[in-house]
Amino acid sequence: MARTEPAAVDTAAPTTTPEPVPPPEETAGRGALAADLRAVRVLWQREVIRFGRNRLRVAMSAVTPLMFLLILGTGLNSALSSQQDSLRDFRAFLFPGVLLMAVQAPAVAAGASIVWDRQAGFLRQMLVAPVRRSPLLTGTCLGGATAGVGYGLPILCLGGMVGIPYRPELVLALMELGLIAFAFTALGVLVAVCAKRPETFQVVVGLCMMPLLFLSGAVFPAGGLPGWLGTAVMANPLTYAVDALRRTLPGAGVSGLGTRAASPEWWGWTPPVALEVGLIAALAMAALAVATYRFSHSE
Repeated sequence: MARTEPAAVDTAAPTTTPEPVPPPEETAGRGALAADLRAVRVLWQREVIRFGRNRLRVAMSAVTPLMFLLILGTGLNSALSSQQDSLRDFRAFLFPGVLLMAVQAPAVAAGASIVWDRQAGFLRQMLVAPVRRSPLLTGTCLGGATAGVGYGLPILCLGGMVGIPYRPELVLALMELGLIAFAFTALGVLVAVCAKRPETFQVVVGLCMMPLLFLSGAVFPAGGLPGWLGTAVMANPLTYAVDALRRTLPGAGVSGLGTRAASPEWWGWTPPVALEVGLIAALAMAALAVATYRFSHSE
């Protein structure tokens, strides 16, 4: 009986090569980035939830800007129109400042939450999380900016009451309003990381925000002011925020202002809207960077 040979075994190496394993540094970097983004999302969502649950506060926060617009604006419009027949509705000129007033309080309130979190001990729990501290402030600023836009959007929708037509430019104005709200929140966060007590935070914010608002050209034209007043208005960053909104919103300009220009002027040159928006963005980034530095070295 013939003997059969055993079948040959193929010992050749497989043709497919395993996928390369990323180095540990790259894996750790991806994990840290994912943790930072998760922290930003959670803190942004926290501020949005606060905004959504307090509907009465949203409604009541619109009362002060509307009173400022309808009462003060109507009074000034009547007084100025009796002197200059060519003056259009002065309430349209006040409208950008009213929008700033609407987003100011909720945006700064996001900074106040840091002070209260420090008092309640919640901030210490966030600091022990395996994330960097810059995402903690970034998420808070984004949440405050979102809440600020939520407060300002109803006021923007009421622009037709003062002669602001509903045109596509309103979308650009809404984007500028979001950037301004982010800048307000970053300034509030900067004060919050420097102030240890809620009373100190409230005093500093009260002393800073109202002068900044009234020296921003929201109530009177920014150009052609005499002496120290003109210098203070030109040095105020909110001046360029108000002017950018006023030049973006259709119908917000007012004729009959005489020789005084409504927009700020640098040695006879009016900066374009893009430059003004860039100044606000630079202010927001600078305030956030300083706040992050202080936050990393103070806690």
